Amino acid sequence: MGIHETSRRDKLQHIIQLGVDPWGGRFDDRSLVVDIRKQAGEIRYKLESGEERSLPEIPDGEKIDLRQWKSDQGRGEMIGPQVRAAGRVVLQRPTGKLIFLNIRDWTGDIQLFVGKRQVGDTDFELAKQFDLGDIVGVDGRLARTNTGELTIFADKLHFLCKSIEPPPEKHHGLSDPELRQRKRYLDLIYSEGVLPRFLDRTRIVQSIRRTLGDQQFVEVEGPTLHAIAGGAAARPFTTHHNALDIDLYMRIALELHLKRLLVGGLERVYELGRVYRNEGISPRHNPEFTMLEVYQAFGNYETMMDLTETMIVKAIEAIGGAYQRPWGEKTIDFAPPFARITYDELFERHAGVAPDDDSAVRKLAEDIGFDTKDKHPDVVKNFIFEQRVEDALQGPVFVIDYPASICPLTKRSRENPRIAERFELFIEGMEIANAYTELNDPDLQESLFQTQLEGMPEDESMARMDHDFIAALRHGMPPAGGLGVGIDRLVMLLTNAQSIREVILFPLLKPND
Repeated sequence: MGIHETSRRDKLQHIIQLGVDPWGGRFDDRSLVVDIRKQAGEIRYKLESGEERSLPEIPDGEKIDLRQWKSDQGRGEMIGPQVRAAGRVVLQRPTGKLIFLNIRDWTGDIQLFVGKRQVGDTDFELAKQFDLGDIVGVDGRLARTNTGELTIFADKLHFLCKSIEPPPEKHHGLSDPELRQRKRYLDLIYSEGVLPRFLDRTRIVQSIRRTLGDQQFVEVEGPTLHAIAGGAAARPFTTHHNALDIDLYMRIALELHLKRLLVGGLERVYELGRVYRNEGISPRHNPEFTMLEVYQAFGNYETMMDLTETMIVKAIEAIGGAYQRPWGEKTIDFAPPFARITYDELFERHAGVAPDDDSAVRKLAEDIGFDTKDKHPDVVKNFIFEQRVEDALQGPVFVIDYPASICPLTKRSRENPRIAERFELFIEGMEIANAYTELNDPDLQESLFQTQLEGMPEDESMARMDHDFIAALRHGMPPAGGLGVGIDRLVMLLTNAQSIREVILFPLLKPND
């Protein structure tokens, strides 16, 4: 046991001796710090004559010297509303018979003034047992100090929880990103901007649900354990069900079950949930991530473009700030409408060759290390697109009209069957959304699945055809638009996080030896 923990345990015993429960209990009727700060305008300076004066306007978080102003007004006292707050002690400044504390709740910080004369001997002795990290409550009067700092002048203290472990060192304790992710609870308490970012994530998700609800979409929950890993080209996690003695897969996509619901008559349906892909970890990939999939009967990929744009714009409004948002050293302009540019136009612009010049395309692919032998021209072209085009897309830009041969779940364009009615939304080189005009021809779907499965290793996803899905399509799925959105990546971009691990509360980490 270290010296700091020993000191804290000694204080724990002292608190018990004072007749106070060091683990606290129910604490009703408190106000959040953000709401207490909104009451600053109710503070008055009451002169001895009884006349009340408004204080000078002080922007939240700033300070001014009020002593000269009070002297000019004449003798008096500051009066303000009675408030009740609770939070974690994040700063202490004891000065004899006065103790200044800063407490923090999930909306912000506020200063406490604890005077021995104001709270009495017992509560002042209790305040002397406070450590950084303790959780305390206070009843008191909201006013300002001589420096203009908004402060709760305590009348009564409440002890709500003792922190046995000391907080990390201020400058070095949480500098390691992996330590911050492993001990996310400390990261949330002590790292600047982390808690607000995760609260913004919640607001973004809530906004998406509101937007979809306003357009009569219904939310459902599909299975996370699948007998067949379908709906995407990805490597699944496998598990085993003992009672049935069968292998199962953690879902890699939400698509095929949601489309079954379209067949069943749920005309506007979505799921927002976790999917799992047994693949690498990077600043843009986590094996467990959050996906939104949306399906709208009688829509198409253009319907989904409109919906995607609306969801993002509404999410920005929900977290506040302008459409022009910082992203590292760059600024992303989310002002609608987002650009809509064809795959072939972007290919020619950034790859420097005509998309229909097969020999030039193959030469370029080979020059950048791709074996083109026995590869379909569109597969070769898409390799170049991924290598040369995607990273150049600052966006937001809807890349529309992909080659049909690489889109087995997508309806072809009536004007040009070589084109699939598909878009991907790119922002700063990241794919954020993927959408189709959904294929609802069961025979064509079965044929395309079969072509895709040929030669695929057994441990790859979709190595077995989902015959029940094909059977469902034979009962008739209405023409529809379908959309998938990577929620983690969207949150990264809207909250200026450079790694997906900064927007997932508990990302996958190696075991801590």
